[in-house]
Amino acid sequence: MKDVAKKSSFIIKTTKELLRDIRVLIQEARSRVAVKVNQETTLLYWNIGRRINEDVLSGKRAEYGRQIVSTVSAQLQQEFGSHGFDEKSIRRMMQFAATFTDSDIVATLSRQLSWSHFVEVLPLSDEVKRDFYLTMAMHEGWGIRTLREKIGGMLYERSLISDKPEGIIRSALSDIRTKGTISPDVVFKSPYFLDFTGLHGVYSEASLEDRLILHLEQFIMELGAGFSFVARQKRMIVDGEDFYLDLLFYHRKLRRLIAIDLKLGRFKAAYKGQMELYLRWLEKHEMQAGEESPLGLILCAEGGREQIELLQLDKAGIRVAQYLTALPDKKLLKRELRLSLEHAREYSGES
Repeated sequence: MKDVAKKSSFIIKTTKELLRDIRVLIQEARSRVAVKVNQETTLLYWNIGRRINEDVLSGKRAEYGRQIVSTVSAQLQQEFGSHGFDEKSIRRMMQFAATFTDSDIVATLSRQLSWSHFVEVLPLSDEVKRDFYLTMAMHEGWGIRTLREKIGGMLYERSLISDKPEGIIRSALSDIRTKGTISPDVVFKSPYFLDFTGLHGVYSEASLEDRLILHLEQFIMELGAGFSFVARQKRMIVDGEDFYLDLLFYHRKLRRLIAIDLKLGRFKAAYKGQMELYLRWLEKHEMQAGEESPLGLILCAEGGREQIELLQLDKAGIRVAQYLTALPDKKLLKRELRLSLEHAREYSGES
């Protein structure tokens, strides 16, 4: 009886382990198939759109475009079913191919993004903006809902990289796609939306810090992917004197400590020296092997663009950003961001 029980126990245990391993194999295989099907579907739609565009948008055939598309759609639905080949979908494929002319970029992005991701950015008129959102969606694993929220929240316009010349932006996005490396200017943005703090009117830096810690999850979501909280009021002793950094984070993808200092009013030049002290102390006492030098983020209620430009803070590893505890009208915010972008590009000498 003991041998039978022992044998039965062994069979049950072995079967469970075997089934567990087989389930993993099946799930992994299904995931690979789904990824491949998604990529092939997206590339198919791109090639269909490109092929139709070659005929419809060229030469004398352009005037017969509507009739040609309608006929092609009807025939495809008859042969392959109505799903995905109605006239509206065919025209979307044509727009897709006309909008994304680089097949290599489409092939790279479609390995991790669905057809719906591409459809979501088609209404955006700015090519660089489309490239930004799709690259970040691929890099951070955004779903469609998240992508839609990021576009609605004007992430590109708020990203510090948007202030740079187009060549630098394209290079930074290419590095993300091909090397998996991300620039700090893609990570940081301005303004940060801190409306979740519920602060209005007059409040102190301590109150702001308290609210950010209270709503830490929302604050990290606004900071962006890759941030991990390390400490608040980080104590540093220099020449026997105590200094306290408001917030300390670590960014996994940048492999850097991120020092955040909160300020209530406009940016002041004196803030640079204070942040440089924090960064050098962190570099000496906290930086680990394999990490890059710490970066500083000074969050101010108001910017001071001319001072920031003259101080060349980027070279010191410091970024300055504005924060908003109450969101303005979206049209007004868009206007302010557009003016800020135009000013930055004028300053950089980009035409």
